[in-house]
Amino acid sequence: MSAENRTQLLEMVEAAVEGGCDQRKACQVIGVTPRTYQRWGLTPAAPDGRCGPLSEPANKLSQEERAEVVRISTSAEFCDKSPHQIVPTLADRGDYVASESSFYRILQASLLLKHRGKSKPRTVTRPKAYLAVRPNQIYSWDITYLLSPIRGQYFYLYLFLDIFSRKIVGAEVYENESAELSSRLLVRICESEGIRSDQVILHSDNGGPMKGATMLVTMQRLGVIPSFSRPSVSNDNPFSESMFKTLKYCPQFPTKPFESLEAAREWVKSFVIWYNTEQLHSGINFVTPASKHEGDDVDILSQREKVYAEAKTKNPARWSGATRNWKPIQEVKLNWLKEDLINPTSLSTQLAA
Repeated sequence: MSAENRTQLLEMVEAAVEGGCDQRKACQVIGVTPRTYQRWGLTPAAPDGRCGPLSEPANKLSQEERAEVVRISTSAEFCDKSPHQIVPTLADRGDYVASESSFYRILQASLLLKHRGKSKPRTVTRPKAYLAVRPNQIYSWDITYLLSPIRGQYFYLYLFLDIFSRKIVGAEVYENESAELSSRLLVRICESEGIRSDQVILHSDNGGPMKGATMLVTMQRLGVIPSFSRPSVSNDNPFSESMFKTLKYCPQFPTKPFESLEAAREWVKSFVIWYNTEQLHSGINFVTPASKHEGDDVDILSQREKVYAEAKTKNPARWSGATRNWKPIQEVKLNWLKEDLINPTSLSTQLAA
């Protein structure tokens, strides 16, 4: 950049700052960092100190060769193939035009590094947004590893969670992953919770135990509505992921592998009791999942509100505004985006009505 252009840019930023614009944003508009702008201000008349290459590489492709790469890639024969397939095919015919990396660079520079011809890019539809307004409406489940005495082998914890109350409605440890085991556990959960047909939405990722034929048939027989995350997107199943972090980072979690399957099952059983009946969950305004699931949180939070109101009456100087919010959590959203907040129509909303 010439000294004259640099001076002009400095004057533009200075004028913007004097007009009330933030220096960082002004630098962003002209395409320089604030640190570069400050360095230019120290020596505004200094020439550009960068030394670029004075010659081109001897093995650089000519314009004719680059045009030949584009012609071959967009031809009817190769328009739907990648350079990984084009180059070997040409070599089988005794032709060499350029390397695969050169093909990719030229296609990228020509804005052709996209799906060409009949091939279409992979599309993944985001999971449907749901709204839970009561217990036993939306469950989330997943499987996590538990260390076993044998290195490289694991126990598998199947865990079902009610996202409204955060209660663990079902958990079991097995020696392997299978749709048959998950379907058995789901049947037990529906029986213990008194689930009716078309009452519960069950959200999970795309693993084999979640989408296996046995599990899907069981869900259809029980009237459980399936919901799945996008492939390789853990954020679509946040409640289960958060649950597993709570489980593995709680003080009770063993620092050594479980000695046996029975030991793992006993520990999980004690954890579920502690989590459901003792743990004050921040996501439901610090009541236990069991009390939220049974609806007892309304009385508990109402009592807390009275305590705070009396404390404020006795010593109002401690509060400059309202006391702490002890209102019950009325709804829990799953996979909602901004557009869902504007137009909240979902299957779970219809079920809630």
